[in-house]
Parts: sequence; structure tokens; C-alpha cells
Amino acid sequence: MSEFALLPAVEIETAPQPDAAVLFLHGLGDDGHGWSDVVPALKLPGALRVRFVFPHAPEMPVTLNGGVEMPAWYDLYDADFHLRADLAGVRASHARIKRMIARERERGIASRRIVLGGFSQGGAMALYTALRHPVRLAGVAALSAYLVDADAVREEASWGNRDLPVFMAHGSEDEVVPCAWGEESRHVLAAGGWSVEWHRYAMQHSAVAEEIEALGRFVARVLAPPA
Repeated sequence: MSEFALLPAVEIETAPQPDAAVLFLHGLGDDGHGWSDVVPALKLPGALRVRFVFPHAPEMPVTLNGGVEMPAWYDLYDADFHLRADLAGVRASHARIKRMIARERERGIASRRIVLGGFSQGGAMALYTALRHPVRLAGVAALSAYLVDADAVREEASWGNRDLPVFMAHGSEDEVVPCAWGEESRHVLAAGGWSVEWHRYAMQHSAVAEEIEALGRFVARVLAPPA
């Protein structure tokens, strides 16, 4: 798949003529349908007119899973936090996600009205892309996720998103993406000057209603019209 090809996606609009967008990236082995039913659970204010876009990642062999081909944003080489991600694959998905953001701008959505989010590997891509995006976005949300190439984030981050609101949530019992990885990522971001809204829940590698409602409050806040 070309880096510049538009990814197929599930789209849900909360009202006609949306003036804001939320792009949410699924985790490894899932697809856009897997998170598309989250929209009503966010309990967003009725006044918000939002287009939700749930892209499908391309299929690729995943080394850590024995080379089995599945939807993935990048290959996973190792269980170690610092050696885990195929950075060439991360950059390829970064380019595809930037194209999705550009499409929303082409459809009339201002960059400051776009939230980028994701779960697990999708959350890692959301952080990677949003922090490097040249034009200010509304916010970024990462659920059960971590920073890819954490040592480079301050050097590579865009000045346009140095004040980007960040939402992170993690399960204390997560054995797939350990909570310590999320905590370490949070501390790296805080040291870099980002304001991180952090939530920790007694759960495994999943999501709970309280987390989704907290995410909904975050989205409502960053997309709220200026007073």
C-alpha cells in the first residue's frame, strides 16, 4: 500500500455538516469496526458536530506474533519497551495518518478541530503523529499505549504542537502493554513540557466505561468553542 493512499475507514457523524473530527486508531489485529461503537459511550454534548473516522490499518506480518499477517500499524520486533517498534513501519503509518488528517482539512475541518486518538498500537501511533504534526491539533488521546522512540520525541516534536493537550489512560493489570510503559511515557512527555491528563484503572489490556466517559469529557473540552 502506498504511504499516500487514503486508508479505508468507518465514518460516523454525530450531526449534519460536522465542524470537528476525531480520528481513532485501533490496536494490533483489530480494525476500524472494533472501536466504532464507542461514539455514544463518550456522551458528548449534543451541540458538538463531530465526524468520527476509524481507519483500518494495512495487513502485514508481525514478527513478535510468529510472522502471522494481521492488521497492524507497524511490525513488533521485541517485547522490550525501547526495542519494540519497527521505526520504518511507524514512519510509513505516520505518512498515512497525516494523509487522513489532510483529508479532514480538505473537507473543511480546521486542524485545531481535529483530535487524534487510539488504543494500544493505535494509541502509540496517535502520540507519534500528533506530537510531530506541523500544525496545531485539538488534542491527542492514547489508551493503553506508549511512546514510540521516546528518546527522540523532544527533538522531533513540532513546535506547532508543543502545547498540545494529551490524554493518557492505562490499566494497572495490563500484561500486553505494561502500565509502567505508559507511566514512563507520561513522565517523558511531562519533562518535555506537555500537560498530560493521566488516568489509571484496575483493568487489563482493555477499556472500561469510566475511561471512555473520561475520554469523552476530554474530547468535549478540547473541541469546545472559545468562550
